[in-house]
Amino acid sequence: MRQVADISAIVVAVIALATALVGAWAWWRSSGSRLFWGMWRATQLATTILAAVALVAAVTGLDPRSGLFWLYMLLPIAVSIIAEQLRIATAQYVLDRRGLEDAEAVGRLEPVKQREVVLQIASRELATAALACVVIAFLALRVLGTA
Repeated sequence: MRQVADISAIVVAVIALATALVGAWAWWRSSGSRLFWGMWRATQLATTILAAVALVAAVTGLDPRSGLFWLYMLLPIAVSIIAEQLRIATAQYVLDRRGLEDAEAVGRLEPVKQREVVLQIASRELATAALACVVIAFLALRVLGTA
């Protein structure tokens, strides 16, 4: 079971790092990336699978070298969930900073200003998810040192 956990962690780390790189590139270019968002969902799925592997490992009696193993197996899914919540909060933060109540208020702005707001929200969401991928990759690689 230890090998399965190690392989799962490596796969999660690779997916998350690839996603982070695509996200960094899209953020740098200030462009939305359908590829990135698809990869973000794949990263989230991978973290869910890693948590499932942790559950199976616990049920089958895996005895890792360190108790931190369990933390590193489960934290990636927690980071994924927190990142989603931060993405949601990002839109409200941008609206609040601009003194806008909601999306309808954005719709009343000039088209150029609307685009600015939308691009700022999209850029912050992308950065949040990409940074979460870096954290997920780090945590997944830590599994290897504690298994």
